[in-house]
Amino acid sequence: MSSEQNTYTRLPRQPRCSGSMDFRELRFARAMEFTIHEINNRTDLLPDITLGYQIYDSCSAVPMAIKVAFQFANGLVPIFNYVNSCSKSVAAAVPALVGESASTPSISMARILGLFGIPQVSNYATCACLSDKRQFPAFFRTVPSDEHQAAALARMVKFFGWTWIGAVRSDSDYGNNGMAAFLKTAQEEGICVEYSEAYYRTQPRSKLERVANVIRKSTARVIVAFLASGDMKFLLEELARQPPPPLQWIGSETWIIETEFLRYNMCAGAIGFGIPRSVIPGLPEFLLDLSPEQALQSPLLMEFWERSFSCSLKGRTGSSEFLRECDGSEDIRALQNPYTDTSQLRVTNMVYKATYAIAHAIHGVICSGTQCDKTLKFAPWQILNRLKRVNFTTKNGYQVSFDSNGDPVAVYELINWQFKKDGALNFVPVGYYDSSKPRGQEFRMNSAISWVGGQTEVPVSVCSESCPPGTRKAVQKGRPVCCYDCIPCAEGEISNKTDSLDCLRCSAELWPNTKRDSCLPKSIEFLSWDDTLGIILTVFSVTGAFIAVCVTAVFYKHRASPIVRANNSELSFLLLFSLTLCFLCSLTFIGRPSEWSCMLRHTVFGITFVLCISCVLGKTIVVLMAFRATLPGSNVMKWFGLPQQRLSVLAFTLIQVIICVLWLTISPPFPFKNVKHYKDKIILECGLGSDVGFWAVLGYIGFLAVLCFILAFLARKLPDNFNEAKFITFSMLIFCAVWITFIPAYVSSPGKFTVAVEIFAILASSFGLIICIFAPKCFIIVFRPEQNTKKHLMGKVPSKAL
Repeated sequence: MSSEQNTYTRLPRQPRCSGSMDFRELRFARAMEFTIHEINNRTDLLPDITLGYQIYDSCSAVPMAIKVAFQFANGLVPIFNYVNSCSKSVAAAVPALVGESASTPSISMARILGLFGIPQVSNYATCACLSDKRQFPAFFRTVPSDEHQAAALARMVKFFGWTWIGAVRSDSDYGNNGMAAFLKTAQEEGICVEYSEAYYRTQPRSKLERVANVIRKSTARVIVAFLASGDMKFLLEELARQPPPPLQWIGSETWIIETEFLRYNMCAGAIGFGIPRSVIPGLPEFLLDLSPEQALQSPLLMEFWERSFSCSLKGRTGSSEFLRECDGSEDIRALQNPYTDTSQLRVTNMVYKATYAIAHAIHGVICSGTQCDKTLKFAPWQILNRLKRVNFTTKNGYQVSFDSNGDPVAVYELINWQFKKDGALNFVPVGYYDSSKPRGQEFRMNSAISWVGGQTEVPVSVCSESCPPGTRKAVQKGRPVCCYDCIPCAEGEISNKTDSLDCLRCSAELWPNTKRDSCLPKSIEFLSWDDTLGIILTVFSVTGAFIAVCVTAVFYKHRASPIVRANNSELSFLLLFSLTLCFLCSLTFIGRPSEWSCMLRHTVFGITFVLCISCVLGKTIVVLMAFRATLPGSNVMKWFGLPQQRLSVLAFTLIQVIICVLWLTISPPFPFKNVKHYKDKIILECGLGSDVGFWAVLGYIGFLAVLCFILAFLARKLPDNFNEAKFITFSMLIFCAVWITFIPAYVSSPGKFTVAVEIFAILASSFGLIICIFAPKCFIIVFRPEQNTKKHLMGKVPSKAL
């Protein structure tokens, strides 16, 4: 700097690097020169102070960058001190640097400059690693860190539903760190990477061919390319030899805004985040205001001029590689190269902002308002500390500030390569990403995207198609999680959304529909009145009761006849009454189980059957006693007369009543929903409550039936006309056979058939009793009245008792 305004000197630079000149980097350097001119012409920023500068070319090479860093740190490069005239120079450490553009050289420089506290403000070094202030305490940048770009790219890929992608990167700090950040975020977003390949332009061609072949053979239709523009150029040239299937390219900011690549139609539809386009008033005119005389004053501009027009400038010192001499007809405005292309000033604006940031930091150190202390000496670390607090708006309207990591707020444009009407590709902004927005609102779309091949539909890139509802994803062994098979949900389970990882089991009262994507209430099963089986059993039950009533009517009408009186008419009527109840009690088993019906059906059944068997047992004992009484001197009948018969029936029945009362008191039957027997049905049943109570009731009935059978069997050979024993024997044989087969059938029958089996046992045993005991008597009364006489009956009395 100097107190003389608008005075500067461009000092000689080191010999040119090998290889061709990067015209875009020259534009960056000239943009810094333009910015310094603009600052020096301002009266509100560093008034009466003239900034000087030195342009140095690192050739994007680490050794050269390290050499430059040491020279700057040790004052070996002539610069300008603000207390001296710009025509003089002293050896001193530079207060600040603008650059480097590439990440790898910037890392090397930042490690050295950080040791001396010399601030470095990069315009294009995006590696996230440079945000580590422990390693790079003096590094700042006006371009966002790749950490933001990687996160933005991953969220964009997720936004468009791509879960199966390929990845290729530059084998450098920029590519490796950027891709690592992208893959980390992609994994969190559930995105799988089929391949991740690295390439650097200095590596053998065989490596480039291998990467290209991997891309051609891959199944992923989306490829994320975190490549420097030089590496991307080599890759596109190799792929153009044998084009792969149409790919959706996702680009990083280095090449997605590179106009040189618009000639590759295979990249049509490419999208990626780029530095926002800007306008710098006056810069285009400054860049084009270049004459051969001005070019001769700088080795950089002289090389640019000669290479652009393929001629040697007049008056140059030293030899030139071009034999033709420039004749003065060369017009820089007619050139079309990265230097003259100012249609989309993106990275150039980062240079503009970086230069202004240093100027504001210097202003903050030596100036107070519009007054500057021209005699104040300062150290680079003072500029460094001031840079951390700068916060201003540039002349072209951009906010400049740095966070604690030396990074700016990350703002990107979403760039889409779309065909123009003339068939050429062009950059079209279709959205943006702003890290200052609340989470989830950083990414916004504001225009339609043209996809690969100019299509309007979003391309699909998945390893496996989405699993529909009713299925779950099962990862294929040895492959990424995005590669899976769709397995139907197991029985009783559903999945109600696409790509379910697990199936959900329906609750006990629900069951999946046929598609297994929702749970529906299970069908309820019980023996209902309108069920066919229920109707049939009801008809048999009512029929049996009607037959019992008819028999009772026949017996009552002929109650004075010998055959009725000879067979203990009182017990016969009581037996017919109990049989009527037995037939009717089966109706309590039909219908929806309730608390009262469950208690009623088992107790009524137990008591009525005991009453029935007690009557049969009484009739059997009467037969035995009657024929025992025919023996000389026997008076056994007085011990089993009518009072004793009534008392025995009452006693036997009372025991069952006591058992039922205890059962109902301790643990009565209850209605419950059986969801275990059938998987897709609910069976409404009556729970036994106490199993002991249930089997005690059945066991007592069985005991009386067996006892009755034994006694009847013993009396089976007594005279026919007076002897009911053989009929009772048959009836008890049927009764016992029915209930013995009932037990396994009852246990094994499913659902409503359990109740049906129980009703069948009740009806079968009841019909057995009424048919075996009363059918022969009714037949004689109705169809053989001549046999229903005392004479006939007495004629059959045996001559001697058993």
